[in-house]
Amino acid sequence: MADARPRRPARPREEVFAAARAAIAEHGLAKLTMAGLGKQLQMSAGHLLYYFGSKDQLLLETLRWSEDQLGVRRRAMLADGGRDVGRRLEEYTALYLPEGPGDPRWILWVEVWGRSPAGEELRQGQLEIEAPWQADLVALIEEGTAAARFGPGDATERAIQIRALLDGLAVPLALGLPGADRPRAHHLATTACAALLGRAPA
Repeated sequence: MADARPRRPARPREEVFAAARAAIAEHGLAKLTMAGLGKQLQMSAGHLLYYFGSKDQLLLETLRWSEDQLGVRRRAMLADGGRDVGRRLEEYTALYLPEGPGDPRWILWVEVWGRSPAGEELRQGQLEIEAPWQADLVALIEEGTAAARFGPGDATERAIQIRALLDGLAVPLALGLPGADRPRAHHLATTACAALLGRAPA
């Protein structure tokens, strides 16, 4: 005789990612269990493992989902060619930086960076997720250089330098280290970008 008990429908992947991001930001990946996350979502740990395979894969896919959401905002902001390219660069840096200590998106990044040396899949996934940030910044710098708003220089190299600076400002802010705050981090990023790019007055 067939089991007449109704089956719970699978949770949408977006709901799984949102719950995982919140749980990782609050407790860290080490304390996250598939059983605990499944209980929160009213799903079995086996069901989660079926879809994601491992906690590392769940972490990577959650980060990818989180960055895809932000990518929509970033592309819309940068595509507005009617606005000053220098102003769009400032908005890029603001979007890149954490909102403050414990920013869930940035806690995901810290977790991925900490675990990627031990796993090729995580390293490759990290590079894929970072690539659009780099490509969009290169395009923005090339636009500003062509318009003589930025001084001459290799756009790819300068984009790598800017992102390294932003990462260095972002991690202490996300971790809530003493002396790190968002307004100061954004000010430092803006002034450093201006010096690096040789920005001309608007």
